[in-house]
Amino acid sequence: MPSCLVLDVRLPGLSGLDFQAELMKADVRIPIVFISGHGDIPMTVRAMKAGAVDFLPKPFRDQDLLDAVTAAIQRDEKRREQENRLRDLKAHFSSLTTREREIMALVASGLMSKQIAAQIGLSEITVKVHRSHIMRKMEARSVADLVRMAEALGVKTTRSEH
Repeated sequence: MPSCLVLDVRLPGLSGLDFQAELMKADVRIPIVFISGHGDIPMTVRAMKAGAVDFLPKPFRDQDLLDAVTAAIQRDEKRREQENRLRDLKAHFSSLTTREREIMALVASGLMSKQIAAQIGLSEITVKVHRSHIMRKMEARSVADLVRMAEALGVKTTRSEH
């Protein structure tokens, strides 16, 4: 579930900044709100560049901490939603045949069915059937939607003229 971590910069042993670096190395992407009674500008910059949501100097108001935690949890919710959408897209894409993937890339490149047919040596009606299958399997509502999906998936859409 969406979450965040509130870390003091000064922890026994490993510093909060070092702990943040260890989390990043382990690919643990949890938003962090730092608190510190001993923070300085370079420390704050380092934390923020590494992805901290906020850096609160002590003493801080309770409301400031609540606002920072709320922002961090909202950021984590958005990240999780994006990851879920991408996971679903990848699952849909994996259901495509090799030919459908090839045609999807050409459609996303902006080619019309007639151009695709000429380029890959199929009839136009066969390309249209494949396009229909692609749209259904990818759950795309429009070609523009399919293009956005191709971009999100990193599908190579370079046009090759023959």
